[in-house]
Amino acid sequence: MDWASPVYGAYRHTPEELVFGARLAWRNAARCIGRLYWRSLRVIDRREVTGADDVAAAAAEHLREAVRDGRRIRPVITVFAPDAPGRPGPRIWNEQLIRYAGYERPGGGVTGDPRNVGITALARRLGWPGGPGSAFDVLPLVIQGTDDKPRWFRLPPDAVLEVPIEHPEHPRWASLGLRWHAVPAIACMCLEIGGVCYPAAPFNGWYMGTEIGARNLADSDRYDLLPRVAELLGLDTASDRSLWKDRALVELNRAVLHSFDRAGVTMTDHHTESRRFLTHLGREESKGRTVGADWSWIVPPLSGSATPVFHRTYDTVERHPAYVHHPEALARTRGESGDALV
Repeated sequence: MDWASPVYGAYRHTPEELVFGARLAWRNAARCIGRLYWRSLRVIDRREVTGADDVAAAAAEHLREAVRDGRRIRPVITVFAPDAPGRPGPRIWNEQLIRYAGYERPGGGVTGDPRNVGITALARRLGWPGGPGSAFDVLPLVIQGTDDKPRWFRLPPDAVLEVPIEHPEHPRWASLGLRWHAVPAIACMCLEIGGVCYPAAPFNGWYMGTEIGARNLADSDRYDLLPRVAELLGLDTASDRSLWKDRALVELNRAVLHSFDRAGVTMTDHHTESRRFLTHLGREESKGRTVGADWSWIVPPLSGSATPVFHRTYDTVERHPAYVHHPEALARTRGESGDALV
């Protein structure tokens, strides 16, 4: 460790410690099924960056770096300045670097993603004029620099790769107008290494299809598309016993996997990733390390019992280094920290 930090009560990790700590934090992430690849994480050290403008520019560069050769996604983390006594590091208010706006309609309901209603309203209060008003308007970044108030920054178009969601067999599917972004870059978690908190440390892997098809697009408090998909497919929705929700969910997930494959964008499926997680488990246990895992997150939200991760239990212990959800950071993602705007 480099003890040359001028701030009493803090120290500065060496570049090697930062890289190793960020990778260990991924290996320790109990909710992540994709930890087999933890050693491949590319760490971009931007600890000298404290201002909102520079954080926004580096965040856009992070997204470009994550998309290798225009389509292949690689795991990347960009680490900005840490918190220090009397001097907080910068904050990214967004849950992910790329998210879609949620506009409350005057008569009730939401256009776009209901999960993002709060951060959308906050961005509007900060001066963002809004997008075209579609269901998939890319949100601006809301960034708070050191000793600063939050401001909004539009993501450059070349930093946002999106995939139109089509179905391999149903030509009417295009009428749904679906798409999703290719890089899931978590932005609201603190990277904690040896007692040092890096509050702005966006990181990404690549999507597992069910994250989009079984959660983002299907959950009733998100895009809630199962009724519309069932109608398009001509399914009987009069009774749950027809299993129309299950059938619609499978077809929605087929469409997501098909579309990413057709676009040549990296994506895994829940069957493959479940087997890979057990490979990771075996490797770690062979080295005498117990793998902490949250069963409710590791088991996929589609056909869970058809995957091998369903049929065992896990140790839920949390280890450090770690990526940590702080309550105040979660409040920011919902646009609830209005006091910071004063």
